[in-house]
Amino acid sequence: MATLTAVNVSDERVVARGRVRKLLGRPEIGAIVGAVAIFAFFAIIAPVFTHADAVATILYGSSTIGIMAVGVSLLMIGGEFDLSAGVGVISSSLTASLFAWYFSTNIWVGVGLALVFSLGVGFINGWILIKTKLPSFIVTLASFLMLTGLNLAVTRLVSGGVSSQDVSQLAGFKLAQTIFAAQIPIFGTPVYITVFIWIGLVAVASLILLRTRVGNWIFASGGDENAARAVGVPVVKTKIGLFMGVGFCAWIAGMHNLFAFNVVQSGEGVGNEFLYIIAAVIGGCLLTGGYGSAIGGAIGALIFGMANKGIVYAQWNPDWFKFFLGLMLLLATIINLIVKRRAEQK
Repeated sequence: MATLTAVNVSDERVVARGRVRKLLGRPEIGAIVGAVAIFAFFAIIAPVFTHADAVATILYGSSTIGIMAVGVSLLMIGGEFDLSAGVGVISSSLTASLFAWYFSTNIWVGVGLALVFSLGVGFINGWILIKTKLPSFIVTLASFLMLTGLNLAVTRLVSGGVSSQDVSQLAGFKLAQTIFAAQIPIFGTPVYITVFIWIGLVAVASLILLRTRVGNWIFASGGDENAARAVGVPVVKTKIGLFMGVGFCAWIAGMHNLFAFNVVQSGEGVGNEFLYIIAAVIGGCLLTGGYGSAIGGAIGALIFGMANKGIVYAQWNPDWFKFFLGLMLLLATIINLIVKRRAEQK
């Protein structure tokens, strides 16, 4: 009987170590630790940081990055980048705004056309990548430059300036604003609907990654493309679909941008693609592909939002923010590599 008891205890210890190793192997574990540390830090030095209005502001700033970070995270897990994501958001906004205003249509016609446009840009990026075998860095850098030029040139041609016209008087605007830019009171504090959209996208993306065959395809395509093909993974469809997923997220972010401000500045969006990538990397996505999570990308965006607003609430010089962001990126990348290597050790 004593021997049997010893065997049972031994088995329980083995299971416990396995669970700890599994937990430490999660891509987002480093980001979670970092998020808790940053929250505690700013809560101590700037108590207003924890007030309900401040938390709502932080979540809103995080959601505008986090919505795009979902699509970018999945794409990076699949082994690719999209440097056109930032201006793609503005392109989607401008497509809806300029078309509906110029042709005096219901704003929902422009919204639908913008969705087609954003998905089309994603499809073209993926298709060119597959057909030419060029690195996604080159393909999407070209898209970035072309979209940047189109945004400015078409806006000048249609509206006569560098921004779109106010679309708040067009039919269907109020409904669209409610869906894409409403504020929902939570315990008396207004919270932008983008926060809930962001959470929903993270949940769906996590379900796809962890519970579906498509998720296996994404990890396999990013880990070893040739090996994935050898075992029957549809790499072409997977990668094109991932680029279209970024386009879908760009459409959502673009519609919020349009209906929150009524007009769109054609020169905006440049540089935001790096914020999305930084959020994904801080959240555990490796630049080499095949590793990461949508939850990690969301936590990375949350860290960005807390750092951005925390510096303001602490009344620091905002010039230090980019330095702080770069430091977080470097440390997160090193930590993610260490965690991944230790988790892979047997």
